[in-house]
Amino acid sequence: MPSPVLVGSPDALPDLVADLPEQAWKLIDAFWPGALTLVARHQPSLRWDLGETHGTVAVRMPHHPLALDLLADTGPLAVSSANLTGRPSPQDCAGAQHMLGDTVAVYLDAGPTPGSVPSTIVDITGPRPVLRRAGALTAGQLRTVVPELEEPI
Repeated sequence: MPSPVLVGSPDALPDLVADLPEQAWKLIDAFWPGALTLVARHQPSLRWDLGETHGTVAVRMPHHPLALDLLADTGPLAVSSANLTGRPSPQDCAGAQHMLGDTVAVYLDAGPTPGSVPSTIVDITGPRPVLRRAGALTAGQLRTVVPELEEPI
């Protein structure tokens, strides 16, 4: 699975993403920080090994004060999920440690998560935004900002 990149501010996007369309900025203004991941074409200068991304990068600005503080200190971070593929996400640090063990060097404990619903993923690489994964944000919520949102069949 490709690694998404967390940003602490939309100001970090020009170094990561090439040519953000107007629809992307509307989504960012409406739903960041929050549970919206955008898949965009990455900058040719981005040399991070994010997995098989086919020229794209998935970016999200989390809505958590500790994560935002960390990102303010580090800049954008490529991250993984706190769960193994196909298993439910743990709701606290102890659950993540139980699932992932020593495969993770550092755990950052900020208390339990507010919910188990993943972020919504919208692909903005084409002429119209496409809903790739429904999550915390519904298609209806997204369409209030970008009515032209497509859902794959």
